[in-house]
Amino acid sequence: MSKTPVRSPKQESRLGMVRRARRINRELAEVYPYAHPELDFEDPFQLLVATVLSAQTTDLRVNMTTPALFAKYPTPEDMAAAVPEELEEMIRPTGFFRAKAKSLIGLSIALRDRFGGEVPGRLEDLVTLPGVGRKTANVVLGNAFGVPGITVDTHFARLVRRFGWTEETEPERIEAAVGAIFPKSEWTMLSHRVIFHGRRICHARRPACGACPIAELCPSYGEGETDPEKARKLLKYEMGGKPGQRLKPPANFPGEAAAIKAMEEDS
Repeated sequence: MSKTPVRSPKQESRLGMVRRARRINRELAEVYPYAHPELDFEDPFQLLVATVLSAQTTDLRVNMTTPALFAKYPTPEDMAAAVPEELEEMIRPTGFFRAKAKSLIGLSIALRDRFGGEVPGRLEDLVTLPGVGRKTANVVLGNAFGVPGITVDTHFARLVRRFGWTEETEPERIEAAVGAIFPKSEWTMLSHRVIFHGRRICHARRPACGACPIAELCPSYGEGETDPEKARKLLKYEMGGKPGQRLKPPANFPGEAAAIKAMEEDS
């Protein structure tokens, strides 16, 4: 694969980096026009719960767990009254189930007692809920309330450093650094696009550089497999002709819905 080398981030001007970053965002928008949250949800409470459960596991595993969970505990009031051991057993497949159950009951009690049983639509309120940090709050704000936010998960943090957008490692500092590069209106969709790219092409251990549509814009090109044929074999989900993580994907999603008993793929 031929590629024009990108300047090292240390040699690149701030203006040059911003222009390159915004071009990457435009390119990713063309590659993933269907980018979306990969958690199944129908309302803000379901998204909040699913996002808390998604820590240290795949969205597919969460999507396989939440239908029964929401059938038994459809509202914050219901979950606030849950017997901890019963809730733990239901969410056991997602891992860290005791800590997650404690957070879910705690945030449900807070929603019931402090917010009238409704998920608040402000970041400063959301982060006061047990088990809810800025990442979870921004997921809920951006996708349930239409409030722009940057979701700094492990994929996003890895890619923005590979792209040379920031050298920060702390999530809040990454959020601030990337937020200064893009218009606020782009923050939520930018997050989806970058996370999609991290899950499908720019993997942590072996990125598929040779199949990457933004290779010419990436200063980290060559960290992964550069041979196009070998790189294509590394593609995941719909990019590799496989199902995605959602059991109920959006109507415009190009891949297949995951099977209820599908084997998990690495996130």
